[in-house]
Amino acid sequence: MDREHHKELIQIGLNILYYRKERGYTQQQLAEIISYSKNHIQQIETAKATPSVIALLDIAKALDIPASKLFEYDNREWRI
Repeated sequence: MDREHHKELIQIGLNILYYRKERGYTQQQLAEIISYSKNHIQQIETAKATPSVIALLDIAKALDIPASKLFEYDNREWRI
């Protein structure tokens, strides 16, 4: 785990979660679209794994958003 960037990884995971739910995808559905395991998607969303740039690009494409959206910080309240 990358402790130095933990807050940023949490934010990326929350952004993935937000846009995934906005699209109505489960973790399993997103994983199938991009040929990753559900476990890997779950680990990225919960900041237990550090995603590769390729993984972030694949996720953004599947969610039909610019990759930069995954790095945005917003003060909205997150509800999981």
